[in-house]
Amino acid sequence: MSEEQVDRRIEGTPRVRVTRRLMPHVEQRMGELFDVALNRDDSPLDRDALGAAMRECDVLVPTVTDRIDADLIESAGEDLRLIANFGAGVEHIDLAAARKRGIMVTNTPGVFTDDTADLTMGLIIGVPRRMREGVELVRSGEWTGWAPCSMLGFGLRGKCLAIVGMGRIGQAVAHRARAFGLEIAYHNRKRLPEALENMLGATYVDNLDDLMRCADILSLHAPGGEETHHLIDARRIGLMKPGSCLINTARGDLVDQDALIEALEDGRLGGAGLDVYPEEPKIDPRLLKVPNVLTLPHLASATVEGREASGEKVIANIRIWADGHRPPDQVLEGWV
Repeated sequence: MSEEQVDRRIEGTPRVRVTRRLMPHVEQRMGELFDVALNRDDSPLDRDALGAAMRECDVLVPTVTDRIDADLIESAGEDLRLIANFGAGVEHIDLAAARKRGIMVTNTPGVFTDDTADLTMGLIIGVPRRMREGVELVRSGEWTGWAPCSMLGFGLRGKCLAIVGMGRIGQAVAHRARAFGLEIAYHNRKRLPEALENMLGATYVDNLDDLMRCADILSLHAPGGEETHHLIDARRIGLMKPGSCLINTARGDLVDQDALIEALEDGRLGGAGLDVYPEEPKIDPRLLKVPNVLTLPHLASATVEGREASGEKVIANIRIWADGHRPPDQVLEGWV
């Protein structure tokens, strides 16, 4: 670390580069605290622009739209010592390459738990009740009025909500789901303590295939990455009950999209609620043609409160790091 960089950290004025627009008061506060360069037009940085930013700052503040691979990290400037990610997920950052270069990575965990769980419950309700079809029917002007056998969906009480990934968000979804009378089963890398299972009314299923078989509604809350890429593949989708639904507010590449579309088009699945996609912002046009697929534009974290809190966490991580201390939301382990 250069003497100049040490001096900047002591003075508390690191050069900070922010890749996307943040909430106004967050940007204002950053301007008061740091030597900050903001992205005023909010256009995602292309690879060259991202590389240039990483050569000109002490702290990079990226988001999920920025793919920071090993080559970009290797070509970063010597002064870059902190990647203060806006958001909890960090699979878009090559953590091993950052560790090798001595670049600390922080994130903003726990901020969007309730927001994501709320939106997930909206999809859990909306897909079985065919809300997308209902909205389109009304807006088309073709609705002819109420009828006893028209637009029938299915109720939630007594159905099995199968949760894949029982971290903060999975637990928050389970907590909400109990109020709707859903029976909750879950699969996780580690089983929850018995007391927490009892509080959530959740039954542990140690084999993911068995969980797939029991699901009336499958909700995904696993992290992204190589280990979970296409975790829900054609074989596992084939294990699901006829007419069951899949909800994904986690990561688009958890699901084999081609297999999902085939099962939806064939009518083997009753519907899907999707807030994330493998190649965002691109959405496979086939998904838009299936009547009972409720598609959202990555809205899970899109609340004023959540985005402000995430920005405040970013600021706190930078300030604590600049003061020479270990940030509270450090992602990598083993730093001296």
